[in-house]
Amino acid sequence: MNAENIRSFCLALPASTEAIKWGADLVFSVGDKMFCVTSFEEPFKCSFKVDDDVFEETTNREGFIPAPYLARAKWVSVSIDARLSLKEWETFITTSYGLVVKKLTKKQRSLLQI
Repeated sequence: MNAENIRSFCLALPASTEAIKWGADLVFSVGDKMFCVTSFEEPFKCSFKVDDDVFEETTNREGFIPAPYLARAKWVSVSIDARLSLKEWETFITTSYGLVVKKLTKKQRSLLQI
């Protein structure tokens, strides 16, 4: 996986947007709420939100750590060492997207048509 693959997948999700923040981080959002962050710089890393119930279990997997500054919100940071399949990447990112969408107000979801 690389930043360009993640970019393609994230932008295919309904109402998702992208922005470059903090210098070199590519941030994907829905309704102005982040759901995935990756960097163009090496080494490859990607961060996203996970369900509260699986946060501890997920951070114990190889290549996963609690995301700096966002761990309290149940975000994880993933390195290339995680060796995730394409399906696993898609599942994690889609789950993060869904968790963020669920927190949006009904009005926000309606405006975004999601």
